[in-house]
Amino acid sequence: MKIIAYLAILVVVLALALVIAGQMGLLAGKTPGNLGVVDGRLKPPSQTPNSVSSQALLYPEHPQKDYAGIAPLKFSGDGEKAMASLAELLQNTERTVIVMREPGYIYAQCSTALLKFTDDVEFWLDRANGVIQVRSSSRLGRKDFEVNRARIEAIRAKFNP
Repeated sequence: MKIIAYLAILVVVLALALVIAGQMGLLAGKTPGNLGVVDGRLKPPSQTPNSVSSQALLYPEHPQKDYAGIAPLKFSGDGEKAMASLAELLQNTERTVIVMREPGYIYAQCSTALLKFTDDVEFWLDRANGVIQVRSSSRLGRKDFEVNRARIEAIRAKFNP
């Protein structure tokens, strides 16, 4: 019985240490240095199943192209107005901060409530195709348990009700 009690205490202490580390920002990871649009493309999907990208098929040899594939956001009318609506939506999204907003491009960071894991989310107004290309990626971990996909789909549902 003593061993079980010690193990239970150890689990509680480790869980508490993890929460404290998260609240201190130690689990946020580092901002990637290569975000943005280069030659009409957002950064490729991650090498592990922890990101989604509406441009995943532009990388046919990429090991995660099938997992990462997601549809871009559709809009009608003026693209800049659509981006302004998207920015407003993001500003009103819990635990989401817009880090950069330029004409035709938005970069935001989303964090989890308890452990403060941070994900990088990008939106690019692809005028040629009349859509907003998206990319959402976890900074840490090999898997995202489909959190990035769920995030983009929740944004899509609010953006195109």
